[in-house]
Amino acid sequence: MAGEAEDEIPESGAVFTFGKSKFADNVPSKFWLKNDVPSKIACGDEHTALITENGKLFMFGSNNWGQLGLGSKVTVNKPTCVKALKSEKVHLVACGRNHTLLCTAQGKVFASGGNSEGQLGLGDCDERTSFQRIQMFDSLGPIRMLAAGSNTSAALTESGKLFMWGDNTEGQIGLGKESHASSPQEVSVGRPISWVSCGYYHSALVTVDGALYTFGERDSGKLGLGTDQLPRHRVPQLVKTIKEPVVQVACGGGHTVALTEDDVFTFGLGQFGQLGHGTFIFESRLPRPVGHFKKGRVCQVTCGENHTAVITDGGLLYTFGDGRHGKLGLGEENFTNQFKPTLCPRFLKYIVQAVSAPCGGCHMVVLARPRDPTGASVTLEDGDVTEDFLEKPYVELLGDTADSSSLQRSLSARVRRRERVGGELGGTKSACDSQDKLWTNFLSCFPADEADSAVESLTDTDSVRGLGETTDFLNMTHVMKMDPSDKSLTLSPVQKVTHTLLLSFLRAKEEFPSSRHTFLIFSLLISLHVSFPL
Repeated sequence: MAGEAEDEIPESGAVFTFGKSKFADNVPSKFWLKNDVPSKIACGDEHTALITENGKLFMFGSNNWGQLGLGSKVTVNKPTCVKALKSEKVHLVACGRNHTLLCTAQGKVFASGGNSEGQLGLGDCDERTSFQRIQMFDSLGPIRMLAAGSNTSAALTESGKLFMWGDNTEGQIGLGKESHASSPQEVSVGRPISWVSCGYYHSALVTVDGALYTFGERDSGKLGLGTDQLPRHRVPQLVKTIKEPVVQVACGGGHTVALTEDDVFTFGLGQFGQLGHGTFIFESRLPRPVGHFKKGRVCQVTCGENHTAVITDGGLLYTFGDGRHGKLGLGEENFTNQFKPTLCPRFLKYIVQAVSAPCGGCHMVVLARPRDPTGASVTLEDGDVTEDFLEKPYVELLGDTADSSSLQRSLSARVRRRERVGGELGGTKSACDSQDKLWTNFLSCFPADEADSAVESLTDTDSVRGLGETTDFLNMTHVMKMDPSDKSLTLSPVQKVTHTLLLSFLRAKEEFPSSRHTFLIFSLLISLHVSFPL
């Protein structure tokens, strides 16, 4: 298992982790195997599975229910081979929120982890800490695909037969009135099936001729069905508004993404930006095409709870939605929600082969190999930004300052950690000087009269009094503003760069907790909700 330097990554590729993966103290990291090559990945809420070309299964992450299949419930912080399967060649793997499914090259299906709704398919509801074989699949022929949701599981055979089991309280395994199934049950739509995806409380399937069916929880439009179809949501219903044949589908916590030959369609909840339609689309009850991709064709889609990731045929990775924990892969300091597909610049030098967003909201894992520098040039979409905004020198963001190195130190998590260990952080006076410079440069972004009046009006908490008790400021997308003349209310978006600056100042606050300015800066952002030029 190896290392850090970019130029050391082998031609066969590496595994990249973002967010709360439990790997490398949850700092964005990468690893590869010395004597094997990663080929497939899957993520649960906070656990990850990795299959190599030699058919070995490696697991790491949270293990509260035994979902790692290692015979215990101990959290594992580095990829660990499941030695109990050393006589098998693992072919497929899927991770639910707290359980794991796998299939061997011989067609044997195993399950481990949480089992409160029978999602392990073993005929009971007792959890397992090691992989147990689901005997009924021995006679069903080769398995084409596995899928897992919050407390649900699915297996699709090469012949197009779909079997589902686990929680059915919302109809998410398509078995009508049954509350759950502790052993696999066939789900049929009258024609062979080619793809299946399990979300939190809903699921979707695609037939061999490209028809999309959804079923399960019907709230917020995530099934993409007409009003007349919703009463039958506990069994698969045809999504009629996508006229092109669907080739893939992915289900998140409250949204769904469908891929056709030429378009990406999203529907359901979009409050974090996971639909990719912009800041004003909080919900879409019918499928809408994502307009960003004009030059490259999307070839893979995947969903986390509230975020989406797509790979283009050129090997580029785009993410959008909930940015908490840095799981969108957009920079170590960038936890901002993204409302449109956003290029991950760090992978411009790589060909992204696979991406797995979890059945949960915590992390993302990417499989990528170095791009041939002599190969074809990368084709970008209009509006793609090829560098991390927060990676720019901070003098570009905050104006020239004699102490820009202090600002860079205060805004770099990695340097912060080193300085805490090494004791190199400057003293109190230097810190206060840096904060004063920070404040001065921030105010210089505004006209003098506007900045002065804003500061005078924010000496109390009036500007944030209407926000309730929320502390999730980084994920706030809109603010309410009252017109003093007629007392009318309007909803205004907090722009992306405002989020970015706010995050930067909160990072500075972490370094200099005694500052009197941080609250004023935050209040000023909320009051003015200005849009800064990029």
